[in-house]
Amino acid sequence: MTEVVDEPRVSGRDVLGRTLKYLREKAGRSLGQLSEETGYDKSYLYRLETGERLSKMTVMEDLDSYYGCGDLLVSHWKIARIEAFKDKYKEYMRLEAAARVMRVYTPDVPGLLQTEEFAREVLSGPGTTDQDAEAIEEQVAARLGRQLPLRRNPAPSVRFIIDELAFRRPSASPETWEGQLRHIEVVAQWPNTVVQVLPFSADIHELMRKGSLTLLWQEDGSAVAYTEGDSSGLLMDDPEDVLRHRLSYDRLRDLALSPSDSLAFIRDVLEELGS
Repeated sequence: MTEVVDEPRVSGRDVLGRTLKYLREKAGRSLGQLSEETGYDKSYLYRLETGERLSKMTVMEDLDSYYGCGDLLVSHWKIARIEAFKDKYKEYMRLEAAARVMRVYTPDVPGLLQTEEFAREVLSGPGTTDQDAEAIEEQVAARLGRQLPLRRNPAPSVRFIIDELAFRRPSASPETWEGQLRHIEVVAQWPNTVVQVLPFSADIHELMRKGSLTLLWQEDGSAVAYTEGDSSGLLMDDPEDVLRHRLSYDRLRDLALSPSDSLAFIRDVLEELGS
């Protein structure tokens, strides 16, 4: 009888690193030469190849262009970046990336709308040390990677309901905060995206104790609901649970400002910031 031995699982980051090394060696370049020709630091490129570091997608786009390999590295990066999230979020990330319809409520600026600078500030926190910086950069890259499906073709239908509190709590940097608000203003005008502000006048509502809520529908019609609080997230695929959360979302949508009034609200906040 032949004994079957499970082989160690190769991570997406390992696959990406090995592919980077293979392409470099195939092109006959040393790390030093690659650094000189691409402008990226030699030690940074080394850490990408060894899987110690996860880049931003733009780096993979540059290297895809450099090696002339289509979108090979970008496709590997999209798999690898999911690993930057904790295990309990990975299935949600997979469903989010493929969703055709998305409905989001959040009391804060949603990760899908955060700029790089704002995301870095949110993820850093007051107790961040220099040793944490690299891990934070990976989380920032992963968060920005989540936003890519919003612009795919065909683009998903996306609606955000954002609590007014999110617009009244600015970031530490005025420039970062203005950039974040302007980004939301732009996204609110995309043809596939709706942004609604839930004003303070809506008073207490049933989703307040749940934190954020996201509803996702896939191309085959299947749907999930995902709630997330301060320290935990819950993914639900039972039809009754999804329906219950959808009804809660619909009631909240009716309390929110209309899309046009919400856009005017965001512009008013920007005007107040400028003054």
